[in-house]
Amino acid sequence: MKALHDSNESKRQPKRLPWLKWLRRVHAWIGLWGAALGLLFGVSGFLLNHHAVLKIPAAEMERSEIELALPAEHPNNAKALAAWLQTQLNIDRKPSKISTEPGKTVSWSGQIIQQPSQWRIDFHSPQHSVSAEYWAGNAYVSVKRQDANLFAFITRLHKGVGMGAAWVLLTDTLALGLVYLSLSGLFIWAKLHGSRLTMLGLGLASVGMVVFVVLGSL
Repeated sequence: MKALHDSNESKRQPKRLPWLKWLRRVHAWIGLWGAALGLLFGVSGFLLNHHAVLKIPAAEMERSEIELALPAEHPNNAKALAAWLQTQLNIDRKPSKISTEPGKTVSWSGQIIQQPSQWRIDFHSPQHSVSAEYWAGNAYVSVKRQDANLFAFITRLHKGVGMGAAWVLLTDTLALGLVYLSLSGLFIWAKLHGSRLTMLGLGLASVGMVVFVVLGSL
């Protein structure tokens, strides 16, 4: 009778497959890797989501603007202007964006006017932004600077503004890790805790709640 009872118990227990063991190990290590980054994005995301309720000062950028005189020999293209601005304003990073709009003929107040080309150059970091605008032929360039307060700094850090490729790749590892943790967690739960039907029901309920909340806010 005891042997029969042990046999029945072994049939009820889920089979421990070798790949399941490794799946759990990788799941644990990826969870540990994402813990620090997850804490950063979790705290900053919570503050962004509840800053009004918690009465956190709004994200603000202190703005200032100057007209910077160009040298006698003007930079002959947008890249040269960007390099000159880096030297003049002690900017220690490469431009985040350089755009040029060629000159064109426009109609204004019934007159046909030739509009010169326009160059735009942006430098971004989590703490501040510098934007320059230059119309070809001018002897000066307009430069605007925006400095972030603490909450704006957290917001820009959360969004990755001015953080560069290394930050993007680092946050990509967190994003891919979350995808893996979600999928592996489903597999582990299904293998160790029973019914696939229950798992499907919980998954559909979760997705249904998201859809319901989104549609309700439209």
